[in-house]
Amino acid sequence: MKKQGILNRELAGMLAQMGHTDQLVIADCGLPIPDGVKCIDLSYTLGKPAFLDIVKAVTEDFQTEKAIVANELPQFNEDVFHVLNSQFELTYVSHEAFKEQTKHAKVIIRTGEATPYANIILQSGVIF
Repeated sequence: MKKQGILNRELAGMLAQMGHTDQLVIADCGLPIPDGVKCIDLSYTLGKPAFLDIVKAVTEDFQTEKAIVANELPQFNEDVFHVLNSQFELTYVSHEAFKEQTKHAKVIIRTGEATPYANIILQSGVIF
């Protein structure tokens, strides 16, 4: 049995499959999931698990070279924005363009987050 890191079998396995430039999405509970994109749904009640908790857990086990958020995030969700902005050099796109970009993700990790624009696309880097 694993004793540290991500315990969710599906999520741990998906992270192990990610290669350089592959993208994953960590999403609030309202982001539409495009047809054909794998979704790992971690939500169990409104607000839980929290978006930032999942971002923290994933990025402890995932090499990120690029982080994409919606332009609307800083204005409509300052708390989430400040945390993400302190952790990543953010790239901004419109929310509509963000939703289009999710069609190319390997996986969307759905949280129970219920605050506006709490979504991020993380692009895989390399560890060497």
